[in-house]
Amino acid sequence: MTQSWLELAFVHWEVEPAAVARLLPPGTVPDLFEGAAYAGLVPFRMHRVGWFSLPGTPYFGTFPETNVRLYSVDGEGRRGVVFRSLEAARLVPVLAARTGFRLPYVWSRMGIRHEGDTVAYRSDRRWPGPRDLYSRIKVRKGEALAEPTALEHFLTARWGLHTVIAGRLRYIPNVHPRWPLHRAELLECEENLVAAAGLAKLGAAPASVLYSPGVPVRFGRPLTVAV
Repeated sequence: MTQSWLELAFVHWEVEPAAVARLLPPGTVPDLFEGAAYAGLVPFRMHRVGWFSLPGTPYFGTFPETNVRLYSVDGEGRRGVVFRSLEAARLVPVLAARTGFRLPYVWSRMGIRHEGDTVAYRSDRRWPGPRDLYSRIKVRKGEALAEPTALEHFLTARWGLHTVIAGRLRYIPNVHPRWPLHRAELLECEENLVAAAGLAKLGAAPASVLYSPGVPVRFGRPLTVAV
């Protein structure tokens, strides 16, 4: 499966490892950086999702998305992402991902707006509920990073995801170029998606805010993880 992830904001908070551990699938544990776990809120534009070597579809494969994510490692040492929720603005991809990959996609009313060096993302959940879940995020892009810090690399250099399909833990690998990253300032963050995903106690200020214009991505076949 091929796609591009464009116009991303990475907003991360430090959280207690125990709070993350209870939300991960069996067979994985929290991936920690200097003893701390992290939760991410990542809005972006999905662009032209496609299969095999076919070109991606322009309408059904292109839409805004916002995910709540945690970081995991399995018994074979593979580091990945566990998605707690994925808001998307197209119903057909939501149904396909929920059915085929058992990922917690939900259909939402969404938009992305650019004004100079600021990017604003909005999301209002539609189906399945609860319908009062939303996010309003605005960031100001800053300087491009020649080299990310160790924490910034930890939060963004993820080459797969963990999910449970047909009762078995799977690892779905992906490949993409190195992220072009910018430091960013968080101008607005009003949301209740993170709390709804099971993480009610976050610090007031995020530990890291980054922006990226994006990368092309290719996913491989799901691999079964021995538990």
